[in-house]
Amino acid sequence: MDNITRHDAHQNDIDAATGIPDIPAAAHAAIRIIKGDILHTPTPDAFEVCEDGYIIVANGTVQQVTSNLPSEYADLPVSDYSGSLIIPGFNDLHIHAPQYPIAGLGFDYELLPWLERYTFPAEANFADPEITQRWYKRFLNKLWSVGTLRFSAFATLHAGSTLELMRLSQQSGLRPVIGKVNMDRNAPESLIESTDDSLATTQELIEESRELTPDIGFIITPRFVPSTTPELMQGLGELAEHYDLPVQSHLDENLGEIDWVRELHPDIPSYAEVYEHYGLMPEGRTIMAHCVHTSERERALLKARRVYLAHCAQSNMNLTSGIMPVRRDLDYGLNISIASDVGAGHVPDINHHIVQSIEASKMLSMLPEHQGERPLRLPEAFAMATKASGAFFGRVGSFEPGYDFDALVIREDDNPLSLSPQERLERYIYTGDDRSITHRFVAGREIALPFPEV
Repeated sequence: MDNITRHDAHQNDIDAATGIPDIPAAAHAAIRIIKGDILHTPTPDAFEVCEDGYIIVANGTVQQVTSNLPSEYADLPVSDYSGSLIIPGFNDLHIHAPQYPIAGLGFDYELLPWLERYTFPAEANFADPEITQRWYKRFLNKLWSVGTLRFSAFATLHAGSTLELMRLSQQSGLRPVIGKVNMDRNAPESLIESTDDSLATTQELIEESRELTPDIGFIITPRFVPSTTPELMQGLGELAEHYDLPVQSHLDENLGEIDWVRELHPDIPSYAEVYEHYGLMPEGRTIMAHCVHTSERERALLKARRVYLAHCAQSNMNLTSGIMPVRRDLDYGLNISIASDVGAGHVPDINHHIVQSIEASKMLSMLPEHQGERPLRLPEAFAMATKASGAFFGRVGSFEPGYDFDALVIREDDNPLSLSPQERLERYIYTGDDRSITHRFVAGREIALPFPEV
C-alpha cells in the first residue's frame, strides 16, 4: 500500500540496535505499555505503521515500538486500545488565546479592518479577571478536546491575564509556550502601553512565571512590526537574548500590512529583516506565522535563521490574505508546520487544518504560475502537524525512541469496508472530531478534561 512503512518481526532487531538502554527491573514501575494500531511519520514521506503493536514508554519517553512484546515486560500491565489508532498528539505553533470568543466572526473583512473591528475589542476585555478565568478555561478545554497538546499562544498585553493563562495551563497538564503581547503604537488606546511599561512588565512576567509555572514556557511576543516601535523591538530583542527565550510574531500575511511595514521602516530592505535587525529572530527559536508573500531575500534569511513557519491556511482564506506556497517553501528547505491561528482560523481542530492545507495546496497547483508543483500529500501534512511542529518543543511529535510520549487514542466507528490503519486515519483527519479521541497523553501522563466545571 502507498505511503506506508510497516513494522514486522524484523523490527525487533532494529529496535534493539537503537541505542536505548535496557530498563532495570527496579524501574519497571515507571514503565507504561500501550497497545493498538500505531501510526506516525518519522519522515514526511510515508506513515510508519505497527498494526496491533506495542509502544513501551519509560518515564514519559518512548523506548521502542514493536510488533511483539519483549519477554521482560510480559508481567507488566498493558493499556490495551486494540482496534483504536494511536497517533502523536497535535502541536499548534500559532494560536491567539483571547481570540477564541471571536472565532467565526468578521470574515467579510481583510486583516487590518478585522483587527480593528473584532480582535482589539475582544482583547481589551481580558483586563477583566472574570472574563480571563472563564474564557481561558474554555479555551484550554477546547484544545484538550481536539487533541492539541502543545501550542504557542499569544495572550494579551495584560500581565495579570497572561500569568493567569499560564497558571491555568500549568493546571491543565498541557505543555504550551505563552507570550504577553507587546504593543506601543498603532492600536486603540485601551491596548496601548508605554515602551518602558511594556518591557518592565514583560521582564517581571518572565521571572514570575519561571517560579509559578515551571512546565509552561514564556515566549517573547511583539504582535507585529506596525504595533511595536523600534525602541520596544530593541528592548524585546535584548530580553530574548538575556533570558535565552524564543520569539513569535507575524510575517508577510497581507499585502496592505507589508506596505505599512515598508512605510514605517523604509531603511530596512524587507519585513523579515526588521525582526532580525532588532534581535527578534533567534536562530532555531523563532516562529513566524503566515509567510504568504515572502520574497526570495526573506526566504534566504528564514532558512539561515532556521525559523519555524506556521502555515495557517484556514485563516489566510478567511481574511483573503492569500495562499502560502507550501511546496515551493518545502523544496527550498524551510521548516513549515500547520497551525490554526484561532480566531482568524474559525476552529482549533488541527485535523481540519491538515485538510485545508492539503486543499489549498491543490488549488494553488492549478494556477499557471504553480503548475508542476506537487500538492501536499497526507503523510507530509500530518508530519507538519506533529513532528515538524513538535521539534519546537524538543523531541516531540513522533514515536521514535527518545521522544516524549505525546499521543492520542482515536476510536473509529464501524465501517462496512475493511480499512487499513492508514485509511482509518485518513477518515479521522477528514471527518473526525473531538468525539473520536478517547485518551490523551502528554509526556507519558494521561490528561483528563482540565476544567469540567465550565
